[in-house]
Amino acid sequence: MTLDLIAKEALDGKRLVVVGAGSRTGRRIARTASAAGAHVVLAGPDAAKLRETADALPGPSVLHPTDLADEDTIVELAARTGSFDHLVSTAAMPANGPVAELELAAVQRAFSAKVFGPLLLAKHLAGQAREGGSFTFFSGVAAWRPSPERVVMATTNGALAFLVEALAVELAPLRVNAVSPGIVDSGAWDGLGDRKDAFLSGIAERNPARRTGTPDDLVRAVLYAMSSPFVTGTVLHTDGGGRL
Repeated sequence: MTLDLIAKEALDGKRLVVVGAGSRTGRRIARTASAAGAHVVLAGPDAAKLRETADALPGPSVLHPTDLADEDTIVELAARTGSFDHLVSTAAMPANGPVAELELAAVQRAFSAKVFGPLLLAKHLAGQAREGGSFTFFSGVAAWRPSPERVVMATTNGALAFLVEALAVELAPLRVNAVSPGIVDSGAWDGLGDRKDAFLSGIAERNPARRTGTPDDLVRAVLYAMSSPFVTGTVLHTDGGGRL
């Protein structure tokens, strides 16, 4: 089944909240959902990027600037959103670098995006989810395959994996899951310049799947998490086996 058909079956006529809708992955999810017939609520800290996403959608959307480090904006998002079917958050705020050089404010922002923010989204919006609804958050392969100068990334992604298990139990029957991407050619690696192709080729050679990921791989994982009524408290490792 094509991605468009999967999305149509999962989201036609549904109301989807996308937190992090100004990011590349969030925008891809929002565009796929809109094309499938969903009404999309776009949330994120940068109003200009949300507008860019909205302008790229074929269907209706509403914008709610939201900062996961600011609970008041999450309260406002809940008040303005009303009832909905699914929520997905791609939010991330990396705080990379040697432990000896980490700044507390950057670490706190990283936890706000991956741990505190998802917890507050659940606090304020879970009661508005319709029957059969779900929350899907983004973790990451660094939690299972840590590397130097990625201590905060590994810790926040790991904490989120445990958070979805706890929320799935407490918020049941609302389903709560996470998608954990590996190395995905989403544009995030473009800064490597001429080294990008060699980097991605090296990842593909080591991955059991023998390739790197694409944005559509992540969209498929999100759609699976949203549409599978017997899947909750689960981390969907969308990493080509990279964590192994």
